[in-house]
Amino acid sequence: MSNEAWPALPLAEWRDTCATLHLWTQIVGKVRLAYVPWLNHSWHAVLYVNARGLTTSLIPYRGGGFEIEFDFVRHVLDIRTTDGDGAELALRRESVASFYDRMMAALRKLGIAVEISDLPCEIEGAIRFTADHEHAAYDAEYAQRFWRALLQADRVFKQFRTGFLGKCSPVHLFWGSFDLAVTRFSGRRAPLYGGKAPGLASKVMQEAYSHEVSSAGFWPGGRGVDASFYSYAYPSPPELAKSKVRPEAAFYHAELGEFLLPYEAVRSAANPDAALLDFLCSTYEAVAEVSGWDRAALERPLGAAGVCPEIVAPKT
Repeated sequence: MSNEAWPALPLAEWRDTCATLHLWTQIVGKVRLAYVPWLNHSWHAVLYVNARGLTTSLIPYRGGGFEIEFDFVRHVLDIRTTDGDGAELALRRESVASFYDRMMAALRKLGIAVEISDLPCEIEGAIRFTADHEHAAYDAEYAQRFWRALLQADRVFKQFRTGFLGKCSPVHLFWGSFDLAVTRFSGRRAPLYGGKAPGLASKVMQEAYSHEVSSAGFWPGGRGVDASFYSYAYPSPPELAKSKVRPEAAFYHAELGEFLLPYEAVRSAANPDAALLDFLCSTYEAVAEVSGWDRAALERPLGAAGVCPEIVAPKT
């Protein structure tokens, strides 16, 4: 695979578009949140990478349903219903307030009545969607580059996911923090989570971290950090920061409290897939070892397409 499949994604080149797109995904995500029953750790509210961009998947509504998709190939927001109706909104340079109004109008025209909180989540000093005329950028090239980077991350994360028998999340995008993530669970309860995030109720955070986790993901960057892959644990033992992880470009970021691997280090590697898998596996192993997970019961070799693993009968 050529490095072209992993496009350059320096945050400085598309910071404004990234911030605007983040807020647009929050609007769409909150629509899904309004109609989908709660699933552990907020998995019901996420978006998914697909062949065109990002999708809500099917949202139930009055015996049928609808789906909203960010199509970064044609640069449209595509709304489709199970009745065969639909609407398309061009993705273009416009304010968050304008995007919000256009999308809500399109939903109403399709007979979908929805009310959402217009306060963004997990963004310090956020402006309400309906009043946000500040964020209004859309660079189509970089929006598509972001999606193409997500395609690669999604694919490798799904490969990594096959090596775990315990409870594990799907690979999905959290629109609050704007990161693609996959999370493994030890099966044990965790201490009550005390962290806070702007616009997010404490009970939501506590439910998200109700059990021990080793979580990894991809983030377009911020807070002085460029696009990066990350890995962290909750709870996080102090000695975790001293663990040796791979590849060489990976490091522990004390302020963020997690391991990071710059996206640029992956895309420029001789074998990007192998570099990213090395990071995912070595950081998980560090968490599992330091935290005393039952690795023998939870792990299995990474899966291969079309190959069903042999199962050995347990000893009696």
